[in-house]
Amino acid sequence: MKKPLDKNELKERIGLNYKRLADSPYYQIDDVFAPGNYDWPADKEGRALLAFVSHYKISGKKIPCMDQMIEKLPENLNEKGYMGKIYGEVIAEQQLSGHSWLLRGLCEYYEQFGGESVLGFINGITENLFLPTRGRYGAYPIDRTKKDEGDVSGNEIGYFDNWLLSSDVGCAFMSIDGLSHVYKVTGREDVKALLDEMIGAYLSIDKVSLRVQTHCTLTAARGMMRMYSVTSDEKYLKGAKEIYDLYVFGGGMTYTYQNLNWWGRPDSWTEPCAIVDSLMLALELFKATGNGDYRKTAARIYHNGFSTLQRDNGGAGTERVVSADSQWDSLLMYSYEAYFCCSMRLAEGLWYINENAELLYAETTGKAEKNKNGVYFDGDIIYALPDDSLLPYAEAAVSVDGMKLSPIVKYYKVPKEIIETAKQKIIFK
Repeated sequence: MKKPLDKNELKERIGLNYKRLADSPYYQIDDVFAPGNYDWPADKEGRALLAFVSHYKISGKKIPCMDQMIEKLPENLNEKGYMGKIYGEVIAEQQLSGHSWLLRGLCEYYEQFGGESVLGFINGITENLFLPTRGRYGAYPIDRTKKDEGDVSGNEIGYFDNWLLSSDVGCAFMSIDGLSHVYKVTGREDVKALLDEMIGAYLSIDKVSLRVQTHCTLTAARGMMRMYSVTSDEKYLKGAKEIYDLYVFGGGMTYTYQNLNWWGRPDSWTEPCAIVDSLMLALELFKATGNGDYRKTAARIYHNGFSTLQRDNGGAGTERVVSADSQWDSLLMYSYEAYFCCSMRLAEGLWYINENAELLYAETTGKAEKNKNGVYFDGDIIYALPDDSLLPYAEAAVSVDGMKLSPIVKYYKVPKEIIETAKQKIIFK
């Protein structure tokens, strides 16, 4: 049996996220530009602009801050046309990562509305921040001490061989996404050459050994898929497939179709940004190849992984990792909301899901059974044991092996004070 995506549920999710972004002072023009000393320059601004354009593409309604950001952007750029410090020979990977999101937001805005000034911002960032880094990605530091550091928002951890590195290991390569969009918009061959260097370098890195961030890896793979869509060059498709396989089969994905924030760290947490990326990557691979396994994974991510990531205020937050190697057998909230990144990034995910809703159906059998990992599935739907506080919000409870199980409870329907301590048992031994 096919279980289609519930469009009323999706409409609710979109509405809640729109309201969060439209109403919160944090996303208004007086506060949307981060302080000058923020160590993720352009990250918040880029995610916000991308979110605003995503909602415009869904509804045709403009959040006022979207156009206001374009008007105010010049006074928030340095003399070289980008945000943050001018480091000279040092490459600050968080600065590259943040500007990838700004390039994405600007490119999306340009595709919708045009504007020579917007194109000027895109080219200025590309020419003055990114192109000078060409020739240096093969030397990205990989021979370094592995430390379990960093929080939901990563931080700078120090200099290494003229790189200013981040606890979000590998986030410099997030820029494959933003630069691929620049190439799509401009067709610049110097950008393509830089992308080919970055992609080659990142594919050569042992991501599991280095414990890189899954989010930046999936985002890079989406950039590869964009390059494939523009050029039809199979090398980009091959790279994206390689990353997908590593993520799904190499310890990046949890039993609930969410993510480990870093490879090799099951004691960490999930990240909605990465879950959005994983769904988009899987479905783009399906469209490119016709392989139904990719579509099935994308559907499982939506019907299970998305269940707990959105909150009742419309934003998005993190959970503890449920996997073979973690200490948790139940879904537990880690942070209520990552308002500085994931709440904004959720908007693009909701736009993408809205565009592809007909492909995101789940297949069910009518009977929940335990798999080899101790997880109960009915086809593509995970069944969990919610604690008493969640029972009023649980759907379609069934009796299995003497227990009342239900699909994972959707947290956007549940008050904050409940999910802060609620548990949903996933693994049964």
